[in-house]
Amino acid sequence: MQVKKAYSIQMEKTISGKPAGHSNKKFALDRGSAAIAIDHKKIVNRQVKKKVLRLDIDGMTCSACTARIEKVLKKMKGIESINVNLATETGVLKIIEDVVSTNDVIEKIQHLGYGAKVKSAEADKKKARAEKYKKQKQKFFISACLSLPLLYTMLGHLPGNWAVPVPAILLNPLIQFVLAAPIQFYAGSQFYKGAYQSLSHHSANMDVLVVIGTSASFLYSVLEGVRSFLYRGYEPHLYFETSAVLITLILLGKLLEARAKSRTTQAIAHLLNLQAKKANILLGITEKQISIEGVKAGDVLVVRPGEKIPVDGEVIFGETAIDESMITGESIPAVKRPGDQVIGATINKNSMVHMRATKIGKESVLGKIVQTVEEAQGSKAPIQRFADRISSVFVPVVAGIALLTFLSWLFLIDPGNVERALVSSITVLVIACPCALGLATPTSIMVGSGKGAETGILFKGGEHLEIMHKVNTVIFDKTGTITEGKPAVTDIELYHDKALSYLVSVEYGSEHPLAKAVVHYGIQMKVEREAVSELQTITGQGVHAVIEGHHVIAGSRKLMSHHMVLYQNKLKRAEELESQGKTVIFIAIDGKLAGIIAVADTIKSGAREVVSLLKEKGIEVQMMTGDHERPAMAIARDLGIEHVYSSVLPGQKAEKIRKLKGQGKIVAMIGDGINDAPALAEANVGIAMGTGTDIAIEAADLTILGGDLDLVSKAFRLSHAVMRNVRQNFFWALAYNSAGIPIAAAGLLAPWVAGAAMAFSSVSVITNSLRLKKFN
Repeated sequence: MQVKKAYSIQMEKTISGKPAGHSNKKFALDRGSAAIAIDHKKIVNRQVKKKVLRLDIDGMTCSACTARIEKVLKKMKGIESINVNLATETGVLKIIEDVVSTNDVIEKIQHLGYGAKVKSAEADKKKARAEKYKKQKQKFFISACLSLPLLYTMLGHLPGNWAVPVPAILLNPLIQFVLAAPIQFYAGSQFYKGAYQSLSHHSANMDVLVVIGTSASFLYSVLEGVRSFLYRGYEPHLYFETSAVLITLILLGKLLEARAKSRTTQAIAHLLNLQAKKANILLGITEKQISIEGVKAGDVLVVRPGEKIPVDGEVIFGETAIDESMITGESIPAVKRPGDQVIGATINKNSMVHMRATKIGKESVLGKIVQTVEEAQGSKAPIQRFADRISSVFVPVVAGIALLTFLSWLFLIDPGNVERALVSSITVLVIACPCALGLATPTSIMVGSGKGAETGILFKGGEHLEIMHKVNTVIFDKTGTITEGKPAVTDIELYHDKALSYLVSVEYGSEHPLAKAVVHYGIQMKVEREAVSELQTITGQGVHAVIEGHHVIAGSRKLMSHHMVLYQNKLKRAEELESQGKTVIFIAIDGKLAGIIAVADTIKSGAREVVSLLKEKGIEVQMMTGDHERPAMAIARDLGIEHVYSSVLPGQKAEKIRKLKGQGKIVAMIGDGINDAPALAEANVGIAMGTGTDIAIEAADLTILGGDLDLVSKAFRLSHAVMRNVRQNFFWALAYNSAGIPIAAAGLLAPWVAGAAMAFSSVSVITNSLRLKKFN
């Protein structure tokens, strides 16, 4: 069920009976053709059919390309939002289908000179990337082989004793032309194509800089060669090696960049590899093995011990234990009987079962996890806007600087020396690299969100990764979030040998949470049950029964008093336990007190450490719960949380978060229940525990798979690491261009050195981002 944040906000009004109040977010709920948009102060009903369109976009070379596509598409009617990602080579658009069609969008992108198609399966994309990489590799090797003789001629121009003898044939202009032309017009054809498409649409990208620089060098060399044939004795100044080596180095950089990019998407591949590849389908009494793609909802499947559950479904025959640790984080296998739900990619441990497929493909739990990671990797963090603004003017500014450099050298610095002016301006064009800026953010977001997914942390977008590192206030829900959400026996005092056995016997079969806690404890302690007769439940007080001829009562103090059981000597102990937020059960046998047992919702393992770590980082930790004050305060004291809000209604939770935000705090809310959904939607970052309800998970910006609170602190650490990585990428990308362009303009760099530096700048940014894969 796709439930957007608007549902959470509307639910706030429903549960609390109060208006949802002002919200600084915009949420929308799409149901068929009816869309309800909630935007700050008003609710507008529109009969529109909206769609999220995901595209694979090919041919982008730098961030100027993404900016161009976004700029043009934003002008189209019916497109509400668009995000084009250079690193993933994808585009995500929200469109109104009645106004603009998928084909309209694709045709517009293709008109701009880029390839576009509806997003394909990861396996198909992998195959297409491999084919593209193979062609790039072929071009590079051809270019490298033809460049080597030209590169050797450069050694003859080294100063002093460094110069090496060069065969006369290699200095022949015609021979150099024959070697350089295939590089310029075959290996470099992609740059000409990209530059033409960009300029024809009144834009400029990295291809324009490469084409201007290498073409100037190549054509000047051709002109010099012609002069040498026309005028005997004329010594030509050839720069064929400059254009050839530049293109070869840029192709090498593209090749390394593509290889590095493929490593940033390994998280998706890892998740997809978790899925079973085959399934055993039951056709009448015949069993047949089919590929997982052939499974349809309603199919009956056979799963044997050791096999993966093929898809999400329901057990219809048999009983087994299934390892669901990949989803829940629980190491103990879960027992599954007919009627129980099972999750695809989990592992059947014990016995053969038959199951009915209910959710397949993108609708399955694993499918939704993959989709969440893909969306997070393809999303654009707010900090990316900084790079977009620079990239939109980068190429024209660099072209202007190159022209100014040429004129300055020609008329001021070294008047009349066309060669020196040309070389310096070419170097400026070549060393400038908008790619590094364009890749700075998306590569970090891709690797960071992928690393989070591998750990069990699902960010729904890059913006949440960025906001999270700014959070200064964290609010925990209590029940099911910071506690286990179910009562457990915490303290026990017995004054009769049969007290625990009798208590477990009378409570067995009861659906009351306290009774279940007692029975579970008895099972753990391997207590034997006795035959019970005359069982009577006294509502709100306890139970009365006869076991082996003994009259047994278990329940509250009021029940003890009613049966004239003397318990006053244990009253102080009972009150001490109750002050800790625990519920005390008294048990009496034949009118005499036989024991007291305390039951409470226990704190999750690791909760104390998480609270402590957050406080050490200077983050204010609070707790908010609908529970009563006494148990809430007891849990808070144990965890070291000073600020506690108890007996809070769902709508009031969201209101309290609004007030905190109004005080300038950046708030993260952590919860798991339906009643937490309004607060999760209202918080700057909503964090849902994966063991919680679907509505809470949909309302949140981040989901923690399973109930491991330790992943909360890891999510904060990951957010800080990603944003630190982004800032490092920006620094080096800006530092590279800020230092490289002036040095090139000053004539202190050879063009081929500038080409190598430009080629490896993007690779260095991606390599730095890949360091996040080692984040612990």
